[in-house]
Order: sequence, then C-alpha cells, then structure tokens
Amino acid sequence: MSGSENGSVWRNWAGNEEARPRRVVRPARTEEVAAAVKDAVRDGLRVKAVGSGHSFSGVAVAPDVQLRPDLLDGVDAVDPETGLVTVGAGMPLWKLNPLLASHGLALENMGDIDRQTISGAISTGTHGSGIRFGGIATQVRGLELVLADGSVTVCSPTERPELFAAARVGLGALGVLTKVTLQTVPLYALHAQDASMPVAETLGRIDELVAENDHFEFFWFPHSETALTRRFRRLPGDTPLSPIGAFSKRLDEAVSGPGFEALNRLGTRVPGLVRPITRFAARAMSSRTWTDHAYRIFASVRDVRFHEGEFAIPREHAAEALRELRAWIDAQGEPVSFPLEVRFTAADDIWLSTAQGRESCYIAFHQYHRMPYRRYFDACRRILGSYGGRPHWGKMHDLGAAELRPLYERFDDFVALRDSLDPGGVLSNPYLDHVLGTAPAAD
Repeated sequence: MSGSENGSVWRNWAGNEEARPRRVVRPARTEEVAAAVKDAVRDGLRVKAVGSGHSFSGVAVAPDVQLRPDLLDGVDAVDPETGLVTVGAGMPLWKLNPLLASHGLALENMGDIDRQTISGAISTGTHGSGIRFGGIATQVRGLELVLADGSVTVCSPTERPELFAAARVGLGALGVLTKVTLQTVPLYALHAQDASMPVAETLGRIDELVAENDHFEFFWFPHSETALTRRFRRLPGDTPLSPIGAFSKRLDEAVSGPGFEALNRLGTRVPGLVRPITRFAARAMSSRTWTDHAYRIFASVRDVRFHEGEFAIPREHAAEALRELRAWIDAQGEPVSFPLEVRFTAADDIWLSTAQGRESCYIAFHQYHRMPYRRYFDACRRILGSYGGRPHWGKMHDLGAAELRPLYERFDDFVALRDSLDPGGVLSNPYLDHVLGTAPAAD
C-alpha cells in the first residue's frame, strides 16, 4: 500500500470538480483498504474512493482521505460455465472487456465509454441502451465492501440481501467496494447501423425504433433538423467481423475528435457561429454499417471535454420531453454546441437506480467545457424534472435530498441503511451530504 500526505490537486476528467486531499492511499488488497478506513476514523477524517474521475458530479470528491483503487484490478475468478466473474473493484472497463473476451465472455450491456472502473460504473448507475437490458449494476451478483468501521463484509441476493439491493448503486455511501462479482454472457457481436433521420420522423417513430432493435439510441444537435440514429443487432460471437473502416474513423475525428475541438474553440470565441457549426456536424454524421465485438461498438472515444447532465424519465414521455426541450432552445436562441444523447433501458429493482421500477428514457445534455452552460442545464433540469426526471448520480445536477426523496420509493430505506452503517459520515462528502442528507453524528 502506498500513501502520501498533502497530495496535489485532483481534478475530474471534465475539470469541474477538484480536491486537495490531505492523504492519498493506493491500496493493493482488501486488508489495506480496511486499514486506511480505520486510520481515517482514528484521525477524524472522511474517506472517499475515486475511480477514473469520469463522474461530472462531486460523488467521488475526497477532501480528506482519497482512496485510489487502481491496484485493486486483479481477477479473482472466472467461470466460463456459469459466466460468473469476480474482479477487483479498481478494474477499468477498458481492461475488463478484452479480458472477458479472452474467456469467450462479455458484459450483457455497456455504456458509451469504457474509461470507468467497474466499481465507479456500478456505484453511479452507468447504463447503456436497449429496452430489454438494464444498466451495468443489474449484472452484479455479489459485492465485497469495507464498511465505515473498517470491517469487511460481503453481500449477494442471498447474503445480506438488503445491503445488496442498495449497494449495487450505492454512491460510495454504504462502504468502499473492493471486489465485484458479475454475471457475464457468452461473447457476442453487434451489427451496427448509423443512419441520419429527420428529427420529426425520429420522434414520431421512437416506440417503433426502440422495440424493433436490440439497442437503439440517437444523437441530435439542437440547431439542426437531423438526428443520427444508432441501431444495434446482437449476433453470435463467432460471426465474421467487418470493423469500422479508416475513412469512417477520420470522419469521426471531424465531429467528435480534434476537428470538433477546433470548431468548438471557434464557437466559444464567436458564439454566433455555434448554430452553423452544429448544422455542419449534423450533416457530417454519415450513414454506415459495420460488425464487431460488442464492447468495441458500445464504447466510443471522447476526446473533446464537456460538461454533462442527464435525467431518466419514464419512457412514454420521451418524444414530448424532447419537443419541449427543442422549443425552449429555439425560443431562447441558446447556443448549444453538443448533441442531446437519447437512450432507453429496462426497469430494475435497485433502490437508487435511475431506472428503478420503470422503463426509462435517458436524455443527456452537454456543453463544451469552455462555454457557458448554467442557463441551458437549468432549463433541462426544469423540463425533464417536470416529467419525473431522476438525475444521473455521476452527472451534473443540483437536486438535494428533499427533491430526490419523492422520486425513489426506497429513498428513506437507503438513507436509514446508510445511517446505520455509517452514523458518523466517515464515507460521506459534500455531494452525499447534499443528495442524501447529513448522517447523524455517532454517539
């Protein structure tokens, strides 16, 4: 285990959250995590684990003791027969996916990047798209945690089931994850089809497109009349592959890589150019088809930095909410340089999952990190909130416990469990104090 006092400034990927932890610890074993937590309790300090820093919210900000789990990235067990795989909580998805593939296995579903650690992805409710599939946390079958008193426990559907029901999307509030057991599926491929479609047609056909594809999502630059639809069909893992070509990769750079960065810098200096820039980007998104292993298609490169918020609303309100967002942007003339990203998932039963109890449409809104975003994000929060929107725990929002409580039927159960496990708030931070309420002081 390595550690240091008075560490340098830590910043998340987007650069909107930072901390100067008093102590940085890099544990390599569960016992070292437990020792770090006990030391923090002794010294009256709070503890937070931080993964890859890809959360836009302050969920992983560690003012006191920062646990960096990059050394907790080992493989404990792989069972190709059952598909059960146990890995260290610091295992990043970009490393996990090819490892699973080497055993003929895969995650059932993924989000759109693979930079997160497995513990960070499940703890914040990372999801993909596909109305018959849940988020990554729904694939969890067991957890090992270090609790706020430094003790180690495990939970599963049959062992401490209440803790398991809550800790799969636990925000780091219930314990420090050290090991994760996942239910994987046989390796599979995806046939991907990108196609441009008029926005009005896309919104009018949402239910059809969601139902007829294994995975469906779309991107829409608000100042354009065009949406890029993405349709994925699942195929056996031994399907002949035809990966994306070099020309398409170069085109991607124009609308999501260095070329898009340059256009956004120009739009920042001259806001009047944002609308023509986004129309150009929308036109540049080409129709194409390709086939590859699923993990290579689900995850995309995100080189241009941005701020992001996202809300999950009931699936049936998707088109109505998007039309309302469009009306606000058009009426206000708000320059928005990034597309809205729209995805769909199945309902689940995880206490603080944004898909708990309902099929969901996720609407993510972004703005280039150098451009003003507050007015736009506030409007998105207000509009999507009017449809019962639940904010993604790892993305930007300002809702507190009083506003979140009515959105989750097990919210008070989660808080009560947190209070019983961590009465002194050892595992909390300002973000968790805000969204869950401050833990009562220990006797």
